[in-house]
Amino acid sequence: MHILIRLLSFLRPYKRRVVLAWLCVCGASAFVLVSPQLVAWAIDTGLKVRIQGVSGDTSTGVALGSTHTLVIAALAIVAAAIGRGVFAYGQTYLAEWVSQRVAYDLRNAIYDHLQRLSYAYHDKAQTGQLMSRATQDVEGVRMFISLGVLRLLYIVILLIVVLALMLYSDWRLTLVSWAILPLIAWRSVVMTTQLRPIWLRVQDGLARLGTVLQENLTGARVVKAFSREEHESEKFAVEAGALFRDSYATNRIQATNSPMLTALWMMATVATIWFGGRQIVAGNLQVGELTAFMLYLTLLQMPVRVLGWVVILFARAQSSGERIYEILDAESAVKEKPGVVELRSVKGRVRFENVSFSYHAISPVLHDVSLDARPGEVVALLGPTGSGKSTVVNLMPRFYDVTSGRITIDGIDIRDVTLASLRRCFGIVQQDIFLFSATLRDNIAYGAVDASEEEIIRVAKAARIHDFVMSLPDGYDTWVGERGITLSGGQKQRVAIARTLLMDPPILVLDDSTSSVDTETEYLIQQALAELISGRTTFVIAQRLRTVKAADQILVMRNGQIVERGRHEDLLKRGGFYREIYDLELRDQEEALLRAGRKEEAQAAAFSGQTSGEESLASSPGGG
Repeated sequence: MHILIRLLSFLRPYKRRVVLAWLCVCGASAFVLVSPQLVAWAIDTGLKVRIQGVSGDTSTGVALGSTHTLVIAALAIVAAAIGRGVFAYGQTYLAEWVSQRVAYDLRNAIYDHLQRLSYAYHDKAQTGQLMSRATQDVEGVRMFISLGVLRLLYIVILLIVVLALMLYSDWRLTLVSWAILPLIAWRSVVMTTQLRPIWLRVQDGLARLGTVLQENLTGARVVKAFSREEHESEKFAVEAGALFRDSYATNRIQATNSPMLTALWMMATVATIWFGGRQIVAGNLQVGELTAFMLYLTLLQMPVRVLGWVVILFARAQSSGERIYEILDAESAVKEKPGVVELRSVKGRVRFENVSFSYHAISPVLHDVSLDARPGEVVALLGPTGSGKSTVVNLMPRFYDVTSGRITIDGIDIRDVTLASLRRCFGIVQQDIFLFSATLRDNIAYGAVDASEEEIIRVAKAARIHDFVMSLPDGYDTWVGERGITLSGGQKQRVAIARTLLMDPPILVLDDSTSSVDTETEYLIQQALAELISGRTTFVIAQRLRTVKAADQILVMRNGQIVERGRHEDLLKRGGFYREIYDLELRDQEEALLRAGRKEEAQAAAFSGQTSGEESLASSPGGG
């Protein structure tokens, strides 16, 4: 019940409409309850139906009573039906409005909370599971609010008032009529108990199916490249089969119990007719009263049978609520402490003071890292895979929090400032560029949505992407495919550089990944990066010799520690770990650059010689 109570707290902002909906429920219930009494009055007064015993036999007499009474009864029944319809409309409309608002608030709460959770949470969470909870589970809660909460009130009112009216009319017949109702209610609860764990498995199955589908669609190119379509189809079929079996189990339980409940109702109806008929013959009950009994029993059939369905809604809402609150109760590993301030007028001096970090207590990633990056400097991070380079740059914007030590910007501990103001100081260009399904203009202006057209064009030119954009039929209004799939790697990177330039951050974090692009594209990206780096404190995860040689300081990392630091020439002279990396990875790049340089010089000399020869020929007698 704790989960259901927490879900009901989302009704608090709409309490007036909830109260109005409950009033409509009460009004509809009143008109439903008065209708059988009106029918009984019409039969006993307007028609004057009598069954009397004569010499051991029975005879039936029907006499037309007051026509005026019949007309009034008919009009009263019609009025009751109209009143019931009006209140039922209000109940349905308000219930749907409130439930949709609750679903809206829940989805926003889930989405907003996911935005605030740190990288540590998203490292473990599955996209399909999160999507399922924001859709299927929220829908389960919506149905619980719309049908479960208000319908339960309707059922309770009918049960209590009908029981009171039937007891007042004839308590013996009431006991006969109600004798089987507890059995029906018990069977409904048993059915719900069986269905609840299966419903939870169904919801989990939907989430797993969504995860498989999402991964398959996202990785469609990889699947086709490795000819794994059949394997992926089998994987999807396994999850779909499990979902089918669980869904089939719920329908089988309901199909088994439905005829049983119908049979129990028929038994209650037969018992009521049999005993009520004997009471009429004995003169203890009128025909109209028995008719009212039968109508009440018919009215109760729907609520009592629906009681099991309402309980199912409660059970499903509880399962959905548990899954939803697994997200809403998840705490971010990165939190703002009380009293934090805005980080303003940042110059860009970044210091690591004996920083250590680990994702788990048993597996440290960084150990005792210290560095000092002054405003305007370029710091290159170099080292083998798993050495901790990416972790260093992820700690600065507090995507993760340090385990020990501290990081300062302009002498201020980053844990003493707001996350929003801290992250506004950073411009990050990653190796895996993510672009949204939107226009090129929207992607460039993502971090500065109020930017003017002139500003967007300016940064696009600086990032060497403007000419390409203008070659497209729709220019900056060109729609980018999902994750930027319609652009090449170099084009996406230059869009990301333009996006970062527009933010004008004092500190940059770059994953200098140009090894997978052609020479011309690399040249354009390097030009764009030079524009981006100018005057900013820059951290580069270096993979290219050109970037390393231009760095003001190189931090060589191994096993989560900085083992060497300095400039390119100084580190080469020491003959340490940097020299090993240079010989293995960077020397070939330098030799290629030297060959390219000599080739350019030769071409320039040849061009110069040809030009000189043409000039000499032109100046000789008879030349030209």
